[in-house]
Amino acid sequence: MIPYGKQDITEVDIDAVVEVLRSDFITQGPAVPRFEQAVAARVQAKHAVAVNSATSALHIACLALGLGREDRLWTVPNTFVASANCGRYCGADVDFVDIDPLTWNMSLPRLREKLRQARRDGRLPKVLVPVHFAGQPTEQEEIRELAEEYGFRVLEDASHAIGADRNGEPVGSCRWSDITVFSFHPVKIITTGEGGMALTNDDDLARRMALLRTHGITRDTDLLQASAPAPWYYEQQMLGFNYRMTDIQAALGFSQLTRLDAYITRRNALAERYNESLQDLPLELPTVLSGNRSAYHLYVVRLKQDMINKTHRQVFEDLRSQGIGVNLHYMPVHLQPYYRKLGFTEGSYPEAERHGQEAITLPLYPGLTEHDQNLVVKALQEALSGE
Repeated sequence: MIPYGKQDITEVDIDAVVEVLRSDFITQGPAVPRFEQAVAARVQAKHAVAVNSATSALHIACLALGLGREDRLWTVPNTFVASANCGRYCGADVDFVDIDPLTWNMSLPRLREKLRQARRDGRLPKVLVPVHFAGQPTEQEEIRELAEEYGFRVLEDASHAIGADRNGEPVGSCRWSDITVFSFHPVKIITTGEGGMALTNDDDLARRMALLRTHGITRDTDLLQASAPAPWYYEQQMLGFNYRMTDIQAALGFSQLTRLDAYITRRNALAERYNESLQDLPLELPTVLSGNRSAYHLYVVRLKQDMINKTHRQVFEDLRSQGIGVNLHYMPVHLQPYYRKLGFTEGSYPEAERHGQEAITLPLYPGLTEHDQNLVVKALQEALSGE
């Protein structure tokens, strides 16, 4: 089986982890801040807060932004459920904005329309979570302008997009947002096994997120409320969580980060080969906007079903039967049973629903050989031809 995604672990990565295992610190030592500083420098952000998953990063980001009961969070339906669940963790209502039919990111026309209606109804969002789908940067400049007009905060879910940039601006710089979140899951661009990170340029947001990931506890003498504290003294200043990243994970991430540019170059080269090989098939191929450089975490195609004589499921199963580990990104979040119970129904976000009915994620990862990529293309040609 050729998987849709796969981590790349080298002997250098293994040596980095072993070095930590042989050191005095395997949980909270020097490796975590070193990794944070390296990622922040790479994406030109002021602060980075490493945690045990991107889901945790989204959660503490929402809390740091003050999201709570009677507030609203908006995101897109074609994403992993964590992009919406982070709002529910805070007790907020969640709603969705349909996607753009070209980029498969949040639709700016739909967002503007929904904001105008929400202002009339007195139901504007407190936090907007645009998702950089498959690694393509969102149109953050326009989103920032809307944030200033309508008064919401912007939390970029860039779980797919470390290493991407828009008009030369790295995703994660937070130039047009309050906080950006990265994922380091094994199938993402770089990995820490499990892990995530929140980036911000706001000192107070960084401080709050650092407290929230560690039970709300601090030993920082500049932050303590007590005067002349004893050497053992610490304070819990808010209700936090145990969301910390370990030094073992951070050592792996720091080692992987040195290859980030090579990974992005390889993923883009493989995506271009797909574009050339698949252009004559009844498929809608991914479109990258001018000025954008995608991280190509995923290579997603959409079936032109009026031009083929098979269903979406039949094509998917044909590919799986030929050893091609395709996947679907994503089943629309609002149609999950949990969100249906909250009142969401089919037909609410038609473009995202069409996407879920047509999309197939093809294998793409740095270690994918051109020979295996050719096998993917051949299998897809056969599946679409009906052979």
